[in-house]
Amino acid sequence: MSEIVGALSYALDITEGQPEGHAIRSCIIGMRIGREIGLTDQELSSLYYALLLKDLGCSSNAAKVCYLFGSDERIVKHGFKFTDWQSTFKSLPYIIRSVGPTAPLYERFTKFLAIAVGGTQASRDLVKIRCERGALIARDLDLPEDAVQAIRNLDEHWNGKGHPDGIRKHKIPRLARVLSIAQTSEVFVTRYGLAAALQIVRERTGTWFDPDLVRAFVSIAKDTEFWLKVMSPDPREYLAALEPKDLVIMGDDALLDQVCEAFALVIDAKSPWTACHSQGVSDVAVGIGREMGLPEYDLARLRRAGLLHDIGKLGVSNTILDKPGKLTDNELKALQRHPEFTHRILSRSECFASFTDLAANHHEKLDGSGYHQGIDATGLTISDRILAVADMYEALAARRPYRKDMSDGQVFDILDMNAGKKIDADSVAALRAFLAKSAFTPYQLAA
Repeated sequence: MSEIVGALSYALDITEGQPEGHAIRSCIIGMRIGREIGLTDQELSSLYYALLLKDLGCSSNAAKVCYLFGSDERIVKHGFKFTDWQSTFKSLPYIIRSVGPTAPLYERFTKFLAIAVGGTQASRDLVKIRCERGALIARDLDLPEDAVQAIRNLDEHWNGKGHPDGIRKHKIPRLARVLSIAQTSEVFVTRYGLAAALQIVRERTGTWFDPDLVRAFVSIAKDTEFWLKVMSPDPREYLAALEPKDLVIMGDDALLDQVCEAFALVIDAKSPWTACHSQGVSDVAVGIGREMGLPEYDLARLRRAGLLHDIGKLGVSNTILDKPGKLTDNELKALQRHPEFTHRILSRSECFASFTDLAANHHEKLDGSGYHQGIDATGLTISDRILAVADMYEALAARRPYRKDMSDGQVFDILDMNAGKKIDADSVAALRAFLAKSAFTPYQLAA
C-alpha cells in the first residue's frame, strides 16, 4: 500500500504546484515529529497515510482558484503555501502578484477587488471544498477515521484563524496539527533551507502551530543526518521504513482497484467538464474488451488504465483544461504532455507496471499522428486500441466548454470517419455492440 500511495502522491504534488516529492518529504518530517511526541504505533500508522495523502482534495478547488485569480492555479497554490494569509499586510503582495498576471489592468483590478471583498470567507470556502473532498476520498480508501480527520483539518491553526471551521488549540485533531507543521516546514526547507524553515516555524508558534510540536521540530533541527535524508534526490527510499512494521498494509487486486477508483475521483475533480470521465472511459473500455473476447487479466488492465489514464492532467493548468476557445500552439503542446506525465507518475510503482504503457498510450493513433510518442499501428496492442476508442467516445459524448454538445449520431459519424485510419475499426464495432446491449450512458453535465 505504501508503495502505491507513495507513487501516486507525486500526482498530488504537481496538482498543488509543489516540487515532486513534497508529500513524501512532508511524511518523513511528520513521522519524525510524531515519534518525538510519543505517538502510538496505531497513531503513527494513521499519520503515515494522512501525510502521504494530505492533498487528496487538492484538485477539487483547482477550477475555482483558476477562475478567482484568473491565473494558473498551480502557481497560485504554490505561492499560497509560502504566505501568512492570516496577515492582510503579508498576504497582499501575494494576491497582487498572483491575480491575472497576463490580463489587462482593468481585469486584474476587478479580480483583485473580488478577492479583497471576499476576504476570509472566500479563502474558507476554497479550503473547505478541498478538505471535505479529501476526507471523503480518504474514507473511500478505508483509511482510519483519525487519518480522515487529519486530512480534513489540515489547514486549521492553533489560534483558531485557520480553515475550514476555525477551531483552535486542542480541538484540532493532534494528527492534523502534525500535518500542518510538516507541510509548511517542508516547503520552506526545500526552497530556502533548514534555517529559513526553523525561523518560520518559530515565528508561527502559538498562531499557526502547536507550541509542543514546535519544540519537537526544533529538537530534530539539529539532526544533520536526518535532514540529508529529507533532501536526498530520491526520498522514496526512506519511505517504507517509516511505516510501523506491525501495521504495514499489504495490497491485493481488490486494494489496487480501490486505490485506482479513489484517484479517478481526484483526477475528474480537476475540471467541472470531466466529472466521471475516468470512470466512464474505464467502463466503456472494459465493455469493448469483453465484446472482443479479451481474458479477465486484460479486462482488469483496461479497467485500471481507464481509471488512471488522465492522471497526468493533474499537471496541466485549468487555464488550458477549461478554456472555452481554441488553444494556442503552446497551450496545445502543454495539454499534449499529459500522457507523458501519466507515464512518469505510474512508472514509479511496480504495482502499475502491467498497465503503465497502456494508460499513457490513450492518445496514440494508428497512423502515428497521436501523442505523446507518435506510436503507429505496428506498436499498438489490442488493449491500446480499445482504450483510445473508449477515451475518444466518452470525450465526444460528454459536454465540453470548447464545442457544442453532440448527438449519438454525430459522435459515431466522427468515430466512423476515423475508423481504420486513426482508430481501430474492430474496437468501434465492439463499442456499438456494447452500447446496444448495456445501459451505459455517457456523463452529461447538468445545464
